[in-house]
Amino acid sequence: MRADRADLPKILALQYTAYQSEAKLFSDQNIPPLMQTLSDIEAEFNAGIFLKAVTGDEIIGSVRGHVDGQTTYVGKLIVHPNRQGRGLGTKRLAAIERHSPTARYELFTSTRSLRNISLYERLGYKKFRERRITDELTFVYLEKIL
Repeated sequence: MRADRADLPKILALQYTAYQSEAKLFSDQNIPPLMQTLSDIEAEFNAGIFLKAVTGDEIIGSVRGHVDGQTTYVGKLIVHPNRQGRGLGTKRLAAIERHSPTARYELFTSTRSLRNISLYERLGYKKFRERRITDELTFVYLEKIL
């Protein structure tokens, strides 16, 4: 389901909760998703697509993306930590592909995020590049071509 502007504070709160595990991987609370402000995600909202998963009035998952040419850049696939392992991430990725029908989808994660990499590969994404950011952080880029 598509998110609206009124959902952004809840999505940001979910983002702060969900990215705590990533922060633990790097022993760093200053990772970019934890530094984003409401103004930052409002700018992303204005330029792209935000989808949400809800239970009652609680947002339990989210994904966002933006289109450039024939590529949808998928960002911040978020599932509440208490809801992981139930297919919500898979459903959010399928939803962004339905809402943004392009020839190619691209996303990235850290090489340390083995669960995420495994999920993306199961869903048809293939690694095509790695970029070393620091001695402790390397991004892996994955794409799905339809």
